[in-house]
Amino acid sequence: MDLDTARMPAPRGPGLLERDRIVADADFNRWLVPPAALCIHLCIGMAYGLSVFWLPLSQALGIDAPIACPDMTMLDALFTTTCDWRVTDLLMTFTLGIAFLGVSAALFGGWLEWAGPRKAGVVAALCWGGGFVMSGVGVLVHQLWMMWLGLGVIGGIGLGLGYISPVSTLIKWFPDRRGMATGMAIMGFGGGAMIGSPLAVILMNGGDFINLQMPVLGELRLHFDGFRSATSVGVWQTFLVLGVAYTVVMLAGAFAYRVPPDGWQPAGWRPAEKSHAMITDGNVHLDDAHKTPQFWLIWMALCLNVSAGIGVLAMASPMLQEIFGGSLIGAPDVTFGALDEGQRLAVAAIAGGFVSLLSLFNSFGRFAWASLSDPIGRKRTYFIFFALGIVLYGIAPSLAHLGSQALFVAAFCVILSMYGGGFSTAPAYLADIFGTKYVGAIHGRLLTAWSVAGIVGPMVIGYIRDVQIAAGTPRAQVYDRTMYVLVGFLACGLVCNALVRPVHARHLMAGDASERPLTPPVNAAAAQGVGFGGITPGAAAAWLVVGIPFAWGVWTTLMKAVTLFG
Repeated sequence: MDLDTARMPAPRGPGLLERDRIVADADFNRWLVPPAALCIHLCIGMAYGLSVFWLPLSQALGIDAPIACPDMTMLDALFTTTCDWRVTDLLMTFTLGIAFLGVSAALFGGWLEWAGPRKAGVVAALCWGGGFVMSGVGVLVHQLWMMWLGLGVIGGIGLGLGYISPVSTLIKWFPDRRGMATGMAIMGFGGGAMIGSPLAVILMNGGDFINLQMPVLGELRLHFDGFRSATSVGVWQTFLVLGVAYTVVMLAGAFAYRVPPDGWQPAGWRPAEKSHAMITDGNVHLDDAHKTPQFWLIWMALCLNVSAGIGVLAMASPMLQEIFGGSLIGAPDVTFGALDEGQRLAVAAIAGGFVSLLSLFNSFGRFAWASLSDPIGRKRTYFIFFALGIVLYGIAPSLAHLGSQALFVAAFCVILSMYGGGFSTAPAYLADIFGTKYVGAIHGRLLTAWSVAGIVGPMVIGYIRDVQIAAGTPRAQVYDRTMYVLVGFLACGLVCNALVRPVHARHLMAGDASERPLTPPVNAAAAQGVGFGGITPGAAAAWLVVGIPFAWGVWTTLMKAVTLFG
């Protein structure tokens, strides 16, 4: 043997994060992939629950009451160490996160296809978890710019990569059940706050993780005293705990990803026949989709629907507390500003339940509305979103003034179900209009509408709120004008959706074979992993890992909903 040859290192396989390393074997059970996707989406979905931190952070220095600096500009707020932040300043963290979600999804969608979901998931985990850790340090040293950079910019990139990596992977594993597969992951994103919001409230203020009366075993109680103290509102410690936990869970999901071999498809699957006039016979090329009016009409429809819903989500906790005040704890004559410390904590806990309840409807609405869109069509589904939304936003101020918190909460639960439904229906809407060949990349570009909405929605609610408060408007009335502005948003979206028509034949790719929408396999029992027969003990265990915390979030949400509905 030649000496030089003997000294050469042995050939190495693909790196641990490379796409070639995660190509599944022939006997791989595809039902192991959705739990991995849910590990990612249930973590990044906490983006919708960040509003539980705004009021505590607005008095991070004063502890019991904000240390206000009336002449402070937003630039001053970034670096001040002596003034408490305003809610509007804090809200920019959420706005930046959603903006960078859309931008990163659009920019890195192509990279994901060759890098693979494991690498994207690892980067997402480090960005999202690291964003919480950096923001925790920022709260500790009272530097707002660190929160903007941490959860806003870096965390937003993690949101974008985390959002698209499971969706892309599941579409490949479930070509026979595309809507169901993407709905599972997107449902997880909607339900993340349902777990994270009550968890964050317990970590900050203390409470029971579990409190059950068992017939034989007696009381089962797991209590935590909370990080709140005489010198801290408990937010920075909560950020650090969540950051570490989210990083670990997301990494577990990323390393559990597998991609199917090239050309893989479930046994017995076949395309369906065209069944709706709005469904195209061909495909529009990625480079041509944004040149059509249909793309921009759907972009505007999604943007306006999301702007309305995301503004409510961003301010859900403060909104409920300020509108109903002591009514939430059986003291209707006590306004929000007159609450004592104990009452304020009790009201904050109930408002955290409101955020979780909205997350529950946001989550399950993604399944329900997407399923309804199959028989009635995507355009009609979006018509319902806008028409019903106009009615509900329009009557919300009246419900608040009547003191009917049950009807107020119910109205916003329906609104948030349609908000989630808008996301889950959008990929199918694009596939109907532009064909399925480039729908993933087109969807990534459409998510820039989410970025714009993430800026517009929260800013509309936040700034109108501040202007109303500065003008001396009672806290219970500061959101009235906002709701009427959001009605205007939805009216414009209604018009945009009504103008959507099938694309002109000149935009279709020449000589392209038509691709029909997909249906379940002819012989479901023969398809790999289809039906309950495909769920092995290993897959069942994986589902339990994500199902137990999800069930805890649902249970906690429903228990707090009892208080909300009085």
